[in-house]
Amino acid sequence: MKIKLISCLLLGFALTQVSYAQKLEGFTQNSSSSQKALEKEFLETVDFSRFKTHLTAITSDPHPAGSEANEKVKDYLVASMSKAGWEVKVHPYDVYLSKDPGESLVEIVSPRRIPLNQQEDILAEDPFSAHPGLGKGWNAFSGSGDVTAEVIYANYGTKADFQKLKDLGVDVRGKIVLARYGANFRGFKAKFAEEAGAAGLLIFTDPGDSGYMKGLAYPEGIYYNETSTQRGSLLTADWTGDVLTPFEPALPLDAKQKVKRLDPNEVGLHSIPVTAIPYGSAKLILEQMKGASVPAGWQGGLPFSYRLQGDENLKVRVKVDQKREFVRANNVVGTLKGTEFPDEWIILGCHYDAWSFGSTDPNSGTAMLLSLSETLGKLSKDGKNPKRSILIAHWDAEEHGVIGSTEWVEQFREELQAKAVAYINLDAAVSGRNFGMSSSPTLKNLIVEASKVVAFPDSSKTVFEVWSRGKEEPSIGNLGGGSDHIAFYMHAGIPSLSGGASGPTLYHTNYDNLHFYEKFADPSFKMGGMIEQVVGIMTLRLANASLIPYQVSRYTKDLKIHFANATSQIRAYDSNFVGFEKVQASMSQFESVQRAMESNLEKFLSGDEVEDKKVLKEANQILLSLEKAFIDQEGMYFGNWYRSLYASNDPFSGYASWILPGLQYEIELKSTGRLGEWDTRYAAAIDDLRNKIENLSKLITRN
Repeated sequence: MKIKLISCLLLGFALTQVSYAQKLEGFTQNSSSSQKALEKEFLETVDFSRFKTHLTAITSDPHPAGSEANEKVKDYLVASMSKAGWEVKVHPYDVYLSKDPGESLVEIVSPRRIPLNQQEDILAEDPFSAHPGLGKGWNAFSGSGDVTAEVIYANYGTKADFQKLKDLGVDVRGKIVLARYGANFRGFKAKFAEEAGAAGLLIFTDPGDSGYMKGLAYPEGIYYNETSTQRGSLLTADWTGDVLTPFEPALPLDAKQKVKRLDPNEVGLHSIPVTAIPYGSAKLILEQMKGASVPAGWQGGLPFSYRLQGDENLKVRVKVDQKREFVRANNVVGTLKGTEFPDEWIILGCHYDAWSFGSTDPNSGTAMLLSLSETLGKLSKDGKNPKRSILIAHWDAEEHGVIGSTEWVEQFREELQAKAVAYINLDAAVSGRNFGMSSSPTLKNLIVEASKVVAFPDSSKTVFEVWSRGKEEPSIGNLGGGSDHIAFYMHAGIPSLSGGASGPTLYHTNYDNLHFYEKFADPSFKMGGMIEQVVGIMTLRLANASLIPYQVSRYTKDLKIHFANATSQIRAYDSNFVGFEKVQASMSQFESVQRAMESNLEKFLSGDEVEDKKVLKEANQILLSLEKAFIDQEGMYFGNWYRSLYASNDPFSGYASWILPGLQYEIELKSTGRLGEWDTRYAAAIDDLRNKIENLSKLITRN
């Protein structure tokens, strides 16, 4: 114990030296010194035990959106943050969704009638698996119907997979499609199946993707067992959020302000019955199929050769009777008001609704944010308030289609665009020991620098050292779809990041509970405190810097890479493509102005303090506007709700990141007709960014 204590003290001393030697971007000499002292106090104030306390409290019951259990979680969030000293407000919305599975069944009808299991086994090792609130696997936004038909296997059910079936002469019309999870968002599996004429769809997790082919299955190991069933939404509208109110918030039906809602019959919701089954049930169907062998890459992990078709003797019945209705969703938003720049906001968020218990996804992030609110609350009560306002948000109804956060962004869009410095998304942020982040360009350096002053648990290294693995800079991903950063970044143009510590997860199954978390995700319960420290350092630097610490030069580096990649992709199908000439000219001018601005910025912050607060405010307003250079009111051709020219989620897979989405859509279609238009639109955005940076440079040079 004594040796361990000494080593911890030595590590803390080493980290303190790193912290004090580190140059803090956006800070003057005096403010840098006081910030380093504050960070040291913050790191020491974090109570690592609080993470487990909160996680235990909020994941004791299954709590999908619209359930009574989710209401109790909401009340706990409000009470915890209020007690910690935050000003807490609940933002209600009435959103259109399927709040429960309704009635469903799956059975083999012939050659022999076999009812198929749709729910996880109760396990003696896992007391949570017997919870009476658990139910069958299901997919929200399924159509309702009762169909009996022959079976087609469609691999992952991607656009390319259905095209392959067509090329092979396999007729999907009137058949029940069996597709495995992976490669794309489950809603697109349903969309493509319906477009191909399928009568129904069954989705399963194949053991080759997560099961005994990967390693020990639960409860012995971290992989899906033969009854593990992935739940999830199927929503695939051309926008994110409530399906009936694109661009507008789904305010309560009884609110004074009325919102026009679309007709549910005219928004493209799925009409065929769709449900999830475990691979133990899929096996009973697949092993009886007698058709042609599958193409290369379509074979899964079950112990027989997969076939494309059954035959007329193999019939399966799928019945889903699932109601869609208006459901009250509640966002919980706490505010710690800034002392100097209260109208500049740093926003952190994670959703709290879960398909079952949600111990890894999402509520490890929720528990960490609750602990962070307590730590920052203690500092505030000690008189150490942030200069900018910090908002911590707990979103509802994310699992049904990233709904709660989107409605909030749509309700406060103009205010957010004027005030929001950054959005930090922490969905499932403490679900293992593998640290990683995805980010918009300007926040990447912030992540890297914060990771250098936090110790990685059970090691003598910093988070940065473990993360980077000896490289000068660790890999930082690009933001895609699937979580609450979408509306902030891709619709409103607010710099965003998302991440934490990932690890094993029985994703969207009834086994994502505290037993799994404590046995496999983080038995030490130390990672919650570590992520809190990293996120807290980032937050405090954004909140207290004299000038918002964006890394503007990252635009140049990243844009060059992305346009080069796009050009290469286009030339693969059009060898005559000469490139984006207008963009290249704009980039050249932008790079020159950006370098001059950064030189001027260093001089501006080189003194002890910036006396003219008006200049600081004007400079920060310009910085806040930078990302909006990429917001184009015309939006994307695949959906004009997506307004960022810089990034969107892939509209064909749902999850993947599309950087320069205007170009990526043309590339996906192998089209050249609109490339000239995009050259003009992207050049205009870069010119707008250059003008803003030039104005900032002039402002700080004059003062």
